[in-house]
Amino acid sequence: MEFDLSKKHCYYFKAISDIPRGSRNEKAVSDYVVNFAKEHGYKYLQDEVYNVIVEKPASEGYENFEPVMLQAHMDMVCEKNKDVEHDFEKDPIDLYVDEEGHLRARGTTLGCDDGFGVAYMLAILDDRTLKHPPLQCIFTVMEEIGLFGAMALKKEYLHSKRLINLDSGSEDKTIVSSSGGARCVISRKLTYQPNESKTYTLQIRGLKGGHSAGTIHLELGNAILLGSRVLEELNEQFKDLRLVDINGGMKFNAIPREVDITFTTNTDTDELNKKAEETLNKIKSELQYSDPDFKGILTETAKADRALSTQDSKDIFEFLYVIPNGLQHRSMALDISVASLSAGVIYIKDDTLYLDDLIRSAEASHGDLMIRQLEILCPKFGFEFEMRDRYYGWAYSKDSGLREILRNVLKEKGVELKESATHGGLECGIFKGLIPDLDIITYAPISSGAHTVSEMLDLGSFDRTYENLCKVLENCR
Repeated sequence: MEFDLSKKHCYYFKAISDIPRGSRNEKAVSDYVVNFAKEHGYKYLQDEVYNVIVEKPASEGYENFEPVMLQAHMDMVCEKNKDVEHDFEKDPIDLYVDEEGHLRARGTTLGCDDGFGVAYMLAILDDRTLKHPPLQCIFTVMEEIGLFGAMALKKEYLHSKRLINLDSGSEDKTIVSSSGGARCVISRKLTYQPNESKTYTLQIRGLKGGHSAGTIHLELGNAILLGSRVLEELNEQFKDLRLVDINGGMKFNAIPREVDITFTTNTDTDELNKKAEETLNKIKSELQYSDPDFKGILTETAKADRALSTQDSKDIFEFLYVIPNGLQHRSMALDISVASLSAGVIYIKDDTLYLDDLIRSAEASHGDLMIRQLEILCPKFGFEFEMRDRYYGWAYSKDSGLREILRNVLKEKGVELKESATHGGLECGIFKGLIPDLDIITYAPISSGAHTVSEMLDLGSFDRTYENLCKVLENCR
């Protein structure tokens, strides 16, 4: 399959691939879209974070139909092989077509996520022969690092109750629901006292971890909470444990695989090991099918100069023992996760303990409930609660006019439309929060390996999906 630059969607994919566009570095590609709009005489808006909205009038005979929004994000994840010399701040993506007709990049991410969507919108804006209602093409920024561009959009910018998101799905599949999220930071100021007791470190290792959206339903072990469970059950018996340090997890949106907890106690070492082994064995039995390589390692370490009081330590151990975590609700309509919490990262800095907890929910009410639970729980153990970066989800609706149009377009090609959902966050949820009665579909060509150097775009599907998208717009009457 040839990457034919005479096709508008291929031409524009190549054009934006020549422009560095990592997250927070989108000004150049944003300006490219603005200049495109100026050259074509279209009304446009570029906001303070470099989102761009381009308006295309309806084609003849479609002036009185409800407008449609098309949306994709301009930024890409910038990853490369260690032996590849590539500067994502200035170098173009080096494109090539493999023997199977897949578009790839030499040694770097391709940027198909979400370059194909940007290319589709530019091609549609450039083609005056297409039939469609009034269009708003929305080019967002900073999607890959937290949906920040979409969250900066103002409701008054948007003029439609129909949205086609060009970032998710596949040639025969559309997404019908996504989760919102709220990053919650839980903290507690710490006061240390001198220590003369023996010092130990508990290490939790061997867990699988994984992205907390896609794996939260798999009963995987959370290293932070499992380590804290061991400490709470030790303290329940011996009463004198004092926390020195705790550090675990790498990313707030991942289930933590490891944690190190340092503490002091006057308990006999053999008795301490016996009780720890008892709890660790219980956990290992519980995780035998989901996380069979779990292990805990308890070792005596150099004596710490200071530790928290026994009461402060007790409060922290008990809080981490009872904090809600993991899958909370599944959809009875779609059989997917729709509400969860995940303690992702814990650490001590400047004599303050911090815990990053990520809440995900498709229904805003589930998110409200989990946030309120943490708000009530935290002060009872001396913790402060702060919610950051909340964005709303997109709950499933069985009725969708856009979905039926897409279904019928594919049916004419002999293809049955599949419906799917994600527990991760999509920009669709941001738009749904701004326009509650918004009708949404997602659509995309076949691709794989997003965020990796193996990323590829099936060029045959790239052509077919663009043709289908144009047909959907023609039928948006």
